Amino acid sequence: MKLIIDIGNTNAKLAVYDLKHQVDFFVTPKEDFNKVTKQVFLKYEEIKKIILSSVSDCDINILKKNFTDKEISILDYNFKFPFTNNYKTLKTIGLDRLVLVTAAFDKFPNKNVLVIDAGTCITYDYIGSNKIYQGGAISPGLRMRYESLNKQTKNLPLLDPKLPDTIIGNSTKNSIHSGVVFGIINEIEGVINQYNKEFVDLTVVLTGGDANFLCKQLKSSIFVFSNFLLEGLNFLLEFNSKK
Repeated sequence: MKLIIDIGNTNAKLAVYDLKHQVDFFVTPKEDFNKVTKQVFLKYEEIKKIILSSVSDCDINILKKNFTDKEISILDYNFKFPFTNNYKTLKTIGLDRLVLVTAAFDKFPNKNVLVIDAGTCITYDYIGSNKIYQGGAISPGLRMRYESLNKQTKNLPLLDPKLPDTIIGNSTKNSIHSGVVFGIINEIEGVINQYNKEFVDLTVVLTGGDANFLCKQLKSSIFVFSNFLLEGLNFLLEFNSKK
């Protein structure tokens, strides 16, 4: 069995896998990561391999010290990926984007796939049926747009995301919700339409923390995977173990 770990800016996600099957799943605040990891190992003593991806500072040495009998892999740019990478600045692309492309490669083989990750930023990543990753785009995420309106202006309030009832905002708060949410929806729909014009039989995957919030408003045909990155990490662990 394997433990797949994704540490974000606030929370850590842990998933236990038996081959390709996810057996269990945990979400915990980042500061409780080591405590929860110990609890997972008490419950699943069969775990032999660990892969960890982190976008924030994390004391990996504690993990290695506590679990010396486990094979621990830390995701970095030395990992081998199962596709050809045409991105020009290889050392600047976020590893999370490459992991999501890996998941697309695994789940939709020989397909043209656009992966949309609606998180802190919204990232768009395209891999063709020829197994070549071309790149994509980055734009501000949902909460980043709300925060920018508050921080970059004098009088606009900071709001929690809310689905607007109508495109026409009849108050300042409703106008902000309309501008932010419908702005993102129209952006995503527009990007999907552009890719559909260029690539036949396009498969679209929506993932990330705001995926479930946004998917209710999208008209395009999409697959929604809240933990697509964990699937990619699980694939990469086995793929690199064979190298």
